[in-house]
Amino acid sequence: MNKVIATVIGLIVAAVIFRASTFVVDQRQYAILFQLGQITEVHAEPGLKFKLPLIQNVVYLDRRILTIDTPQADRVQTSEKKNLLVDSFVKWRIADPRRYFVSFQGLERAAEERINSLVRDALNRAVNRRTVNDITSVERDRAMEEIKVSVQERVRDVGVDIIDVRLKRVEFVPEINEDVFRRMQSERKRVATEQRSIGAAEGEKIRADADRQREVLVAEAYREAETIKGEGDGRASAVYAQAFGQNPEFFTFYRSLEAYRASFRNRNDVLVIDPSSEFLKYLKTPVPGRAPSR
Repeated sequence: MNKVIATVIGLIVAAVIFRASTFVVDQRQYAILFQLGQITEVHAEPGLKFKLPLIQNVVYLDRRILTIDTPQADRVQTSEKKNLLVDSFVKWRIADPRRYFVSFQGLERAAEERINSLVRDALNRAVNRRTVNDITSVERDRAMEEIKVSVQERVRDVGVDIIDVRLKRVEFVPEINEDVFRRMQSERKRVATEQRSIGAAEGEKIRADADRQREVLVAEAYREAETIKGEGDGRASAVYAQAFGQNPEFFTFYRSLEAYRASFRNRNDVLVIDPSSEFLKYLKTPVPGRAPSR
């Protein structure tokens, strides 16, 4: 019985010693091994590691890419002396765990405050050299790259690597938003008026061209109609001439009847004419060569 108890106690003691002598490094972490307050070794490879119990201790640091997203936008001024609110974020990671721990005592919050301060300083310098149009569109990418390079140069000695710096939002401060919007509205109205004027001019040009084409078409149609009418009158004259040549007396008689029909179309028409006029020839003598009846 005593042997069993001794064995159990020995196993427990061995487990405690083993637990105090080992530590596990996760693939997402750095492990810094301290001995009496001094850094003795930095473990970056994951796996089971060993240490001296009661003499050495381990501090873990995050080796993943971290994000600093400022809760408030920074107020900066452009080269045009216009104030902007710029909201940014930073992607960073620990590149040298030993230098990082010496610089910040392993406190992530202290590192973020340092990086934020450097980013604000670099952001001010980048925006101060540019106009609103540059920082919002034309040179936005170039400005972000400048900020990243500037901050990276100043944090290299503290074991930090800057992965990326991005400007999320750039807008005017509330005090000048209304003035800017009014100017934008006036500019849009000016452009709209200009476009309407151009449209009206184009419309007048199109209408004038349509009227010209209409006049040309009407003139051509009238010319063609007169040509056809002339050809028809010519053919009619030829027919009349042919008929007149075959029987002149009948032709004269027929034309007189047409003249009478046109002149006496309405019963109320009154025609004042000399009874001996040639116009009444066939009314007085309907059949040529025969005396009129009495």
